[in-house]
Amino acid sequence: MKALVFEGVNDIKLKEVPMPVLEEGELLLKVKASLICGTDVRIYRGRKTKGVRTPSILGHEFAGVIEEVCGDVGEFKKGDLVSIAPIVPCLKCYYCKHDQENICLNRTAHGYEYDGGFAEYVKIPAAVLKSGNVYKVPEGVSIEDIPLAEPLACCINGQRQSPIKLGDAVVIFGAGPIGLMHLLLAKSSGGMVIVSEPNEKRRETALKLGADIVVDPTSEDLETVVLNSTDGIGADVVIMAIGIPALVNDTLKIARKGGTINLFAGFSVGDMPPVDVNLIHYKELNITGTSASARRDHEKAIRLIKNGTIDASKIITHKFPLDQADEAFRVAESGEGIKVEILP
Repeated sequence: MKALVFEGVNDIKLKEVPMPVLEEGELLLKVKASLICGTDVRIYRGRKTKGVRTPSILGHEFAGVIEEVCGDVGEFKKGDLVSIAPIVPCLKCYYCKHDQENICLNRTAHGYEYDGGFAEYVKIPAAVLKSGNVYKVPEGVSIEDIPLAEPLACCINGQRQSPIKLGDAVVIFGAGPIGLMHLLLAKSSGGMVIVSEPNEKRRETALKLGADIVVDPTSEDLETVVLNSTDGIGADVVIMAIGIPALVNDTLKIARKGGTINLFAGFSVGDMPPVDVNLIHYKELNITGTSASARRDHEKAIRLIKNGTIDASKIITHKFPLDQADEAFRVAESGEGIKVEILP
């Protein structure tokens, strides 16, 4: 089969590799669609190294049709369309037992310990199946839309860490795919949303998806806009959906006293700018982070895609066959598209 093999920093090659061999309780999935995540790009460029194997097949946002089963796989059968929640918790550690399975001490994941979806076929190990990480795709949902459930699940987790109430002022840094999904979720919660984004096309997309105000931070003062829009109080919730640590102080400045800042985006190792801790101290700010998602988030994400709360067609802007993966990664990294999909 063909697969996009990660062999080291700046080194991804389309190669012929052996078909996966199934063992008891495993599935073979014929991949129908796989999205490129910003994390995949960071791994490719060497900005993320933890848990990364070489050689390996990346891709943790994917869905497909079951091609083959081995032994007892419960309710699943050949021909089922399925979505995979890639983070597999151990269900035994402290965090799993305290409703934080997404930060499980022993978690494993597709695209890391297990090969991922940038291939024609992918093996779904028994551990993934037993933990309940495989979901049947509901009727009426496009198999090309459903990989969006994975990053959407992470956004759902992020907004659970920083709950948005009806009428809250919400500021989102970045109108990439993550920022836009946060926008849609915040609007569904009744928030008034301001989006800061230097890319004009992405600002336009944010407006189309319901942003109340968009700001070009290269020519406008975001703090002034936020204060003018909130009677001088500041934002109730600030979500940093772009991995630029130098912007952290800006998020602290625009939050109201007692407000919440969610550092959602992943940051590259070693990026540690100074932080004005007095802003946190005197404004009594709540700072939270977000890591991956829990299985319940993935399940909810599938429902939101099915009912149209999240319109995948507005987020997935480019699609490429597997043999054009180089171009797919280029478009994803350049910011020309929003979410880029590979269709094996």
